[in-house]
Amino acid sequence: MVNLALVWAERYQAENPAVRLSVTGGGSGTGFSALLNNTVDIANASRAIKPEEKKEAQSKGFEPVEFVVARDAIAVIVNPANPVKGLTLEQISRIYKGDIRRWSEVGGEDRPIVRTSRESNSGTHVYFLDTVIRLGNSKSKDLFSADTLLLPSSEGIIAEVRDNPNAIGYDGLGYITAEVKTLGVAKKAGGDFVMPSAETVNDKSYPVARDLYMYTHGQPGGEIKKYLDWIISDEAQKIVGQLGFVPIKAGKQ
Repeated sequence: MVNLALVWAERYQAENPAVRLSVTGGGSGTGFSALLNNTVDIANASRAIKPEEKKEAQSKGFEPVEFVVARDAIAVIVNPANPVKGLTLEQISRIYKGDIRRWSEVGGEDRPIVRTSRESNSGTHVYFLDTVIRLGNSKSKDLFSADTLLLPSSEGIIAEVRDNPNAIGYDGLGYITAEVKTLGVAKKAGGDFVMPSAETVNDKSYPVARDLYMYTHGQPGGEIKKYLDWIISDEAQKIVGQLGFVPIKAGKQ
């Protein structure tokens, strides 16, 4: 969310110079912690609030209010030299759990697989763990393989995959560059490999897509409400499409 939030804030402040906006990154968990401590007005998040976070907020006397502000696909990426073109969800899960350790096991060359991931405080990390590694099974206790390389930023994953012919990674669609190769993802063996895009997110054919959120400390009012109303306006949603994410309103690519 940080790149999108920064561009939104810059545009809004230019049009409303009396309003001061400050955006800080650090992962969705950091945003929720700041919201619970009442040190921010808005928490940006690439995952939904956890039940324990919501319960803590209620214990502090407020109800977090959720706003869906954009949508995103999680692209699975490899080095451009890698001949693999697509993977199933189960294959990706087994790679990240450490069950599959060489590219030759999924149709590639006989090379070791180097797994890259965001750090555990990242909402993208949490979403990928729940949706891909655990395949949506809420009772699963599966985890990332212990030798997974944890990186502090989406840009760091792009750089590692770009430079390492053995690497695999995942990133929000808005971060993907031509320096890496995006894989098609199939829901199951024998299914179609689908590439991530605004179209495949909206028609639900791409299996690793999610909402992006803003949360407030109770129902917002004043300048905070005005800003959130602007976030879902045509102007702000056009920025969503320009940055490679998926607008929540059709036709704003």
